[in-house]
Amino acid sequence: MKGRHRLAGSSGGALRIGAAAVAVLVVLAGSWYAFDKFSEPSCGSAGKLSIGAPADLAPALKAQAGEWAERAKADDICAEIDVFEADPADIAAAVAAKSEKALTGVGQANGRTRIPDIWVPDSSLWLQRLKVANPQSVPAGTRSIARSPVLLAMPEPIATTFGWPQTKIGYVDLIKKVSADQKVKVGIVDPSRDSTSLGGLLALAAAAQEAGGGNAAQATQTATAALRALASGRSPLKADLLRKFPRGSDATALSGGLTVAPLSEQAIIQYNAQQPPVRLAAIYADPAPPGLDYPFVVLNADRSAVATELLKSLDTQSFRDKLGAIGLRGADGAPGKGFQIPANAPGAIAASQLPDAATVEGLLQKWQAITLPARMLAVIDVSGSMLEKVPTAGNVTRMQVTLEAARKGMSLFDDSWALGVWTFSTQLDGAKDYRQLVPIGPLVSQRTQCLQALQSIQPKPNGDTALYDTILAGYKAVQSGWDGGRINSLIVMTDGENDDPAGGLSLEQLIAELRKTADPARPVQVILIGIGNKVGEAQMRQITDAIGGGTFVAPDPAKIGDIFLQAISLRGQVTQPK
Repeated sequence: MKGRHRLAGSSGGALRIGAAAVAVLVVLAGSWYAFDKFSEPSCGSAGKLSIGAPADLAPALKAQAGEWAERAKADDICAEIDVFEADPADIAAAVAAKSEKALTGVGQANGRTRIPDIWVPDSSLWLQRLKVANPQSVPAGTRSIARSPVLLAMPEPIATTFGWPQTKIGYVDLIKKVSADQKVKVGIVDPSRDSTSLGGLLALAAAAQEAGGGNAAQATQTATAALRALASGRSPLKADLLRKFPRGSDATALSGGLTVAPLSEQAIIQYNAQQPPVRLAAIYADPAPPGLDYPFVVLNADRSAVATELLKSLDTQSFRDKLGAIGLRGADGAPGKGFQIPANAPGAIAASQLPDAATVEGLLQKWQAITLPARMLAVIDVSGSMLEKVPTAGNVTRMQVTLEAARKGMSLFDDSWALGVWTFSTQLDGAKDYRQLVPIGPLVSQRTQCLQALQSIQPKPNGDTALYDTILAGYKAVQSGWDGGRINSLIVMTDGENDDPAGGLSLEQLIAELRKTADPARPVQVILIGIGNKVGEAQMRQITDAIGGGTFVAPDPAKIGDIFLQAISLRGQVTQPK
């Protein structure tokens, strides 16, 4: 009995201890569940997904992503999705910067820009531009998740004078009107940073070629006139552009406001939905420019599994209807519920063809050359070697291809530019190795003088190349009249290395003198352009790296025109002093 008593006591104690232990475990388990559930992110790092999208798409994308994440829980898929608004230009700049590259006219990203796991820019043109800078910067095989064609927006009373809506309006019609009638006010957002405007600019440039009727000179003149008209009506932001449209239908308001501008279909729909005093006509002009196609780009491969599942949700009627409510079409170009179809709009929009990358880059370089205000001294090598023939340019001389490049570049400079022209070799002006043909001054008053100076330039048959002394003299000349409202730059075009029989500065002495002369408060960019395969490229780069600027070389002198344009267009993006 005694033993049974101990057994009974032991058994009862064990039961009581067991029950208490279970209770403690339950409490601990519940506490851990609560801690795990609420003190840590719901999905852990593998389930997190950041998506950067433009403001015109972000609302629909955010709503769809939220709904998908809720439904995914039922399938034990945990995803924490952060959709944030991001300017495509800023993200493109940040992606390019990772490869130590810069996109023409884009500059640096906003300091708050972050590169997301998934990027949905408004246009595949951004991907094309990034691939030119670095082919590995973005993945291939992206899919579109929405569309909005690029149209011409025109106040309805003005559109009727063009024959709208009965008559189909084309870009050639518009380009002829713009070139001939200064009363036509064309507007555009900076196409270097705005895909809609870039699409419109590409269409207008192509129309200018067609309007030239096969005459290359006429086509160039027409294109230049159109680009200048666009440049005079440019706006930094879409909101600023929209405010330029007329606010009344009387003749004074219509003539004082904007006549036409490239806008997306969505932008026109949203503008008219605000019931403005004058509605905008949505003109589906031919040929259709590259439209907005919103590619879904996975920038972080570690998030590809979650991204793939989300992407499936974006190919549904539910998402198409969300797009329709904000004026966008589905990926196939068909509209969803709530889409306010503009007059004369096609039922579906076909995917537009992207132009080749060289066409895009060349056009943006021309745009930059026109729009960046500048004060420039152009210094041209006239040493004896500039008489050498260029087989790839029909055996004309290096001098001839260089001067032709300078003349074509100058045709893009508007009257707000200030330009001066020098030549250099050895002992051109007494003991001086350089000669001033035209002092730096406004083109509005000395364009003809500059052109005449270029036409008069002849090489010095036995002349050498006093490059270093000339660079220092040119730098000081630009700095002496420095203008804070412009990009002040020295451009030197040469086909050889420094070669001065009289001695002159050494490379080390030149760099030391330039650094001594330089004033951070009055920066001068030095742009050196090498012509042919005998230039001292390494030494030229040492100079521009030390003082700030850029070195550009055309091994084939026939390509000097392209190199000249590239150098001009990148004035605002070349290197800073090291």
